[in-house]
Amino acid sequence: MKILLLEDDEILCESLQEYLVGEGFDVDVAHDGEQVYDLTFGNRYDLYIFDINVPKENGFDVLKQLKAADDTTPTIYITALTDINSISKGFELGAEDYIKKPFDPEELVIRIKSKYCKIEENTIRYKDIVYDTRTKVLQKGDETIGLGEVQLALFHELITNMGKIVSSYTLLDLLEQPNPNALRVNLAKLKSKLGLEIKNIRGQGYMLEKV
Repeated sequence: MKILLLEDDEILCESLQEYLVGEGFDVDVAHDGEQVYDLTFGNRYDLYIFDINVPKENGFDVLKQLKAADDTTPTIYITALTDINSISKGFELGAEDYIKKPFDPEELVIRIKSKYCKIEENTIRYKDIVYDTRTKVLQKGDETIGLGEVQLALFHELITNMGKIVSSYTLLDLLEQPNPNALRVNLAKLKSKLGLEIKNIRGQGYMLEKV
């Protein structure tokens, strides 16, 4: 799970990053609002953890701008602000949770694992592709990719068996009019459209190679 942490207190930021990494998370950090925009431009995150009172742009404004750009990444606010108006504003902007400082990092990890890691269990990543095996929504970078029924079925079979050989017979059964030439054409289109590394295992089938 990839997390972006926005926190201007460098000591707290470093200790939180270290703790989260120790719990198995991949964590990038930003110390001001503008750094968030730089990081989200080139990376995709599964969760934001934002302080509110940070330099350049506060955590409220940052989340507002991200939501305006159709960024649906779940967000947790961590802040010393305790007034009800601040808490209310955070939720109105689309935050999913709110933790008041000071807090035990273990509490943060418990909340992350209970609320967000279940979503991650349904997610497969391949290069810049993120695929939800439950909803069958496929995203490449920031773009949601629509595949036809046949190509989506082929993609699903290959990516859920990544690194394993999928027999030609299994893949042929997913075609409307099964024949080897149609299978090769559909796989070639998938390779071109998504940048997949599909290997033909002669006499056995096809395999999406791990990267």
